[in-house]
Amino acid sequence: MQRTALVTGASSGIGQATAAALVARGFRVLGTSRHPSALREDQRPDGVGFLPLDLGDDASIEALAAAAGPVDVLVNNAGESQNGPLEDLPLDALRRLFQVNVLGPVRLAQLLLPGMRERRFGRVVMVGSMLASFPLAYRSSYVASKAALKGFSDGARHEYTPFGVWLTTVEPGSISTGISERRTRYVADDSPHKADFERMLAALDRNERAGAPASRVAATIVKAIEAPRPKPFYAVGSNAPVVFPLRRLLPQSLISKATHRRHDLPR
Repeated sequence: MQRTALVTGASSGIGQATAAALVARGFRVLGTSRHPSALREDQRPDGVGFLPLDLGDDASIEALAAAAGPVDVLVNNAGESQNGPLEDLPLDALRRLFQVNVLGPVRLAQLLLPGMRERRFGRVVMVGSMLASFPLAYRSSYVASKAALKGFSDGARHEYTPFGVWLTTVEPGSISTGISERRTRYVADDSPHKADFERMLAALDRNERAGAPASRVAATIVKAIEAPRPKPFYAVGSNAPVVFPLRRLLPQSLISKATHRRHDLPR
C-alpha cells in the first residue's frame, strides 16, 4: 500500500529535498507553499502535488487538512527564521512567529493525528533546529519557538505510540539552504546591540553557506519515517555526533561560550 506524506514548505531547502526523497522512496507526496500557482518549475520536485498553506491562518490549515485526505506521514518543516535583540522584537512579530513556527504546525498535527490513530499507523516529524539545544544570542525568539515545537513532540509522543503513531523531532545544524535571504530581522538603529547582532548574523550566514546540504537532512528525516520505532530525536549537521555528547559532559557555561564563539560573539 502506497503511503501518503505531507511536507510543509516543500518548495525550497529542507522541505523540497525531503519531498523529493520521499517520492524516490515510493511515497505519494503532497507539498505545501503559500502560493503554489506562483512556483517556478525548479521549485516543484517531480512527482509532488502542491496545496496552499498559510500557517498564520487557521482557516488555511483546516482547508489543507480537508483537501489532503488521509495522511500517513506529516513533516512539519515550514517556518520563519527570526532574528533580533530581545528588546527590539515587536510583540506582533513574536505572535506571528509562534503562530507560524509552533501553533500552526501543532494545529495541523491535531487535524491529521486522529486518522493516523484510527488506521494505527503514522509518523509526525517536527523539523526543529540545533539552536534549540544550543541557544544563541539575538535568536532567542527562534530558539524558543523550536524548543516549544520539540516539547509538543516529546510530550505527545507517549500519547500516540500505543496506536502505532510516532512523533519525532529532527534538529538540523548549519545547513546550506539559502535561508539567509529569507530571514526576518529586527534591530533598532540606535540599539547598543547592533554591532554584535550584525556580526552574529554575518557569521550565521557564513556557517550556513558552508553547511551540510539539505539532502543530508532529508535523508535523516526519511530514516526516521521508515524506522519501525523512530527515535524521539535526531540531529544532523554541525558535528552533531560530537557536540551532543560534549553537551552532556561539559559545563553549560562552556558550551554556551563555544556556541557564541562559533558565531563571532566571544564574550
